[in-house]
Amino acid sequence: MEKLPLWLTELEDADIAFIKQFLLASGSLKQVAKVYQISYPTVRARLDQLIEKIMASENKTDERYINLIRRLAIEEKIDFDAANLLIHAYRKEKEDG
Repeated sequence: MEKLPLWLTELEDADIAFIKQFLLASGSLKQVAKVYQISYPTVRARLDQLIEKIMASENKTDERYINLIRRLAIEEKIDFDAANLLIHAYRKEKEDG
């Protein structure tokens, strides 16, 4: 049996459910909006967030801390400016240490 790609294993259950609905709707964001009873722009934003998550997992570094910060920013638990500050501070500390 073929191993699942890394990006797929890192998605949450809600992400997988969204992807399933997207596929069942043949990629129609309007149909997905109807299923979830939310607006088209909300569905579009959710899809953009998933794309960012997948891209981030494909561009993984070996540093777990940086990956955690990126994931938190993509999931909107922290803003991108704060994420960049934390990553730059971490890298500077590592260089100086």
